[in-house]
Amino acid sequence: MTWETVIGLETHVELATRTKIFCSCTTEFGGAPNTHCCPVCTGMPGTLPVLNEKVLEFAVKAGLALDGEITHHCKFDRKNYFYPDLPKAYQVSQLYLPIVRNGKVPIRTQSGTEKIIRIHELHMEEDAGKLVHDPWLDQTRCDYNRCGVPLIEIVTEPDFRTAEEVIAYLEKLRSTLQYLGVSDCKMQEGSLRCDVNLSVRPAGSAQLGTRTEMKNLNSFKAIARAIAYESRRQVELIEEGKRVVQETRRWDDNKDATFAMRSKENAQDYRYFPEPDIPPLEITQEYLDHIRKELPEMAEHKLIRYQAEFGLPLYDAQMLTGQKALADFFEACAALGSDPKQVSNWIMGPLMGQLSAKGLEAKDMALSPATLARLISLVKAGQLNRNTAVKVFEAVFDQDGDVDTYISAHGLAQVNDPDALAAAVEKVFSANPQSIEDFRSGKEKAFGFLVGQVMRELRGKANPQAVNQAIRDKLNS
Repeated sequence: MTWETVIGLETHVELATRTKIFCSCTTEFGGAPNTHCCPVCTGMPGTLPVLNEKVLEFAVKAGLALDGEITHHCKFDRKNYFYPDLPKAYQVSQLYLPIVRNGKVPIRTQSGTEKIIRIHELHMEEDAGKLVHDPWLDQTRCDYNRCGVPLIEIVTEPDFRTAEEVIAYLEKLRSTLQYLGVSDCKMQEGSLRCDVNLSVRPAGSAQLGTRTEMKNLNSFKAIARAIAYESRRQVELIEEGKRVVQETRRWDDNKDATFAMRSKENAQDYRYFPEPDIPPLEITQEYLDHIRKELPEMAEHKLIRYQAEFGLPLYDAQMLTGQKALADFFEACAALGSDPKQVSNWIMGPLMGQLSAKGLEAKDMALSPATLARLISLVKAGQLNRNTAVKVFEAVFDQDGDVDTYISAHGLAQVNDPDALAAAVEKVFSANPQSIEDFRSGKEKAFGFLVGQVMRELRGKANPQAVNQAIRDKLNS
């Protein structure tokens, strides 16, 4: 029998506000345990929450960008449950009147599949704390710093059929939220994490199977592996005549498997009721119009503009607009007068290589647009060849060092002296008579050898085009 996997996502996104959702504590990542909290975010008796206006603004921006319907009259609800990292034993969230409904996200997978992912809802809520497990002391301790950090939870319809579609959606969602500036979406810091609801059914069936929920997956690699494992596990259970239990499961990255945590709760298990300490919100059309005017140029619009305005190929435009930080860097270099295609080549080549090697995101790099623009101008002016320029780029990347100072200190300026070039060619020819004979007998590889020897003689600082021409002139003389 052929089986079909059906997936829905619940994506939790930490908002990039300076303070928490209901108090003035910092949202800064890290810090000593239990130093970013106060009586309000830890739920001490007698305290009252006050909604951070920026949270509402960011939620509305996200809702508009996801083509959702904004709920003009919305409110908060209490979700009651006990976890040790949620000290007040309830979470302030939204169930009955979420801020956004019925959005959509168009995706395109790497294999070319295009589809629309429907957004069921987007709601605001507060984050819980964090349990820290210490295997040496055999203890679990609570860090409440994250309690009250503002979240939006984005819930999709069960529209995914493959892990590839899930990753395409999450990449599009992350890009959209970063362009809006509502979240940094750093998965390694928990700013974007995903719950995967998954079931299987016979191909062609319209009836959904029993689903499981895999909690708090925080890397694309883990999500893809978890989907593959859980799909296989459920199919094997059914084919063995067993049943899939509706439950919450955790993904173990080391064991490459999911494990049961608890039975899956339903809404009634949480005993939702209207949050008594926060008044309902009335969102006017004027407010929405104001927020809509503040929305930035998004990736899909930049994609079209980069091709029209800068003459970039589609592939270049897609790569540059995939991350807001890369798009900003590209535009800053172009504004400094650098050739757009050259900037694109440098970003997609040496720059992306350095980011990958150092495990950095573009928004966290020290390198400035002015530094890359200077390198490009030196290559264009013939003062630096491309290979040497790449070495300089790698040397100054970490600290955004001064290009001219580095070139001067290491004697890397390009050799343009015709006499020095002629002398190097003469020396190489004298040392390699067999290569000259090989070339003249039709072996083209010999020419490349001679070029390499001359470049070596000049310590890689010669103009490659000038070297090629000087060698050919000598051979033809």
